[in-house]
Amino acid sequence: MVTKNKHTGSSFDAFLEEEGVRDDVEAVALKRVLIWHLEQQMQAQRVTKTALAARLGTSRTQLGRLLDPENASVQLDTMARAARAVGLRLKLSVEAAPAKPRRALKSAA
Repeated sequence: MVTKNKHTGSSFDAFLEEEGVRDDVEAVALKRVLIWHLEQQMQAQRVTKTALAARLGTSRTQLGRLLDPENASVQLDTMARAARAVGLRLKLSVEAAPAKPRRALKSAA
């Protein structure tokens, strides 16, 4: 007997939702995008991490936490200040979540 993969045909978002990790995965992904933009600007401007920490009035250690993609618990104001320090603006948007697909009822036949 061939077993069907329960995720075949479902979206990656649906899979993450079923696994209960969607919010965490999205937070890390968003932070990675922010870090990438910050690092690109830092490189373009030849700003070191030490210099950026000084611009932010923080320690190199604190900046390291901000630039750590696994640490998703950074406050929005900190991210916005870091973006401004390299000439960027952090924009946040909210949109309606896509409707969850309804599961077909299995017949008792």
